Amino acid sequence: MITSRNRNRVIPFTAIVGQGEMKKALLLNVINPKIGGVLIRGEKGTAKSTAVRGLAELLPEIDVVKDCPFCCDPHHPESMCTACLLRIEKDERLEVVKRNVRVINLPLGATEDRVVGTLDIEKAIREGIKALEPGLLAAANRALLYVDEINLLDDHIADLLLDSAALGVNIIEREGIEVSHPANFSLIGTMNPEEGELRPQLLDRFGLQVSVRGLASAEERITIVNRINEFDKDPGAMMAKYGPMGEEMAKKIDGAMKILNEVKIHENLVEMMVSTCLAFDIETHRAEISTLRTAKTIAALAGRKAVYVEDIEEAMHFTLPHRMRRRPFEPPVLDRKKLHQKIEELKKKSHPDLVEK
Repeated sequence: MITSRNRNRVIPFTAIVGQGEMKKALLLNVINPKIGGVLIRGEKGTAKSTAVRGLAELLPEIDVVKDCPFCCDPHHPESMCTACLLRIEKDERLEVVKRNVRVINLPLGATEDRVVGTLDIEKAIREGIKALEPGLLAAANRALLYVDEINLLDDHIADLLLDSAALGVNIIEREGIEVSHPANFSLIGTMNPEEGELRPQLLDRFGLQVSVRGLASAEERITIVNRINEFDKDPGAMMAKYGPMGEEMAKKIDGAMKILNEVKIHENLVEMMVSTCLAFDIETHRAEISTLRTAKTIAALAGRKAVYVEDIEEAMHFTLPHRMRRRPFEPPVLDRKKLHQKIEELKKKSHPDLVEK
């Protein structure tokens, strides 16, 4: 079935062969942007950008305030820009329109003004946010912000992105004048390690990391070629073919978003999570925070309102590798066998009925 949701004619997310961990990490990040972004490491031609564009087509449409440059959510005043809030205070009616979730690309050569926006100082003193010429972070609010080759991005720009991703707000400061606007986006960065690594300080600020590589199975590679050929011949027919699977996935995403805030985690699991991070000599507290948010999102995606020990272990596959690197050029690797052994050891000391399926 061809609908307005697949009018962009991209290869369906559900048609991508293999790369299960990358697809899972992307799903978790869009369901819960508070995770703080996902970094995908891998060579070119491993379906990174294809997966991002295909995923956007699965996301539910959102309500936005018409003509608002930040696409404010009309149902949540706490996350609105100053201009929309002022309209509410004046009892003005906010016209609402529906819109697909967008993918905003951040080019490598983008300047700070292009990313955060520019500010007219004199006008800012008089009119506040009206003095702001919005940048890419304004367009990225309630969208996917995609940065290809993020390891080649200027460190200062990368810091700005990660700050906004963590806070959900873009703050512009010029000559003592400060203006801010909502910037709640799902950050997705991709990189080829052969072209250089990210600084450990930047790596730590990504919630999740996943590594991808070309598939080694001849059967899988043949399937990839056939699906690309199928898409080239008739994109519409291919999207219709994978439509039912896409609709099922879209329902799971929507359902997870709706119950995410209701997901609970037992204190025993929090203790297990912290003990595991300490056992792996991980110093940053972001490891536990990212693991907590990711485990709750894994549970929500499974349709559950309780976190299990298996969710904690799976979450750590994404949240720990990039936080274990000790030397600048050391590859981020997690010993999963050791992780499993540690989890099993700690599980025996806990209450099985509270942490097992």
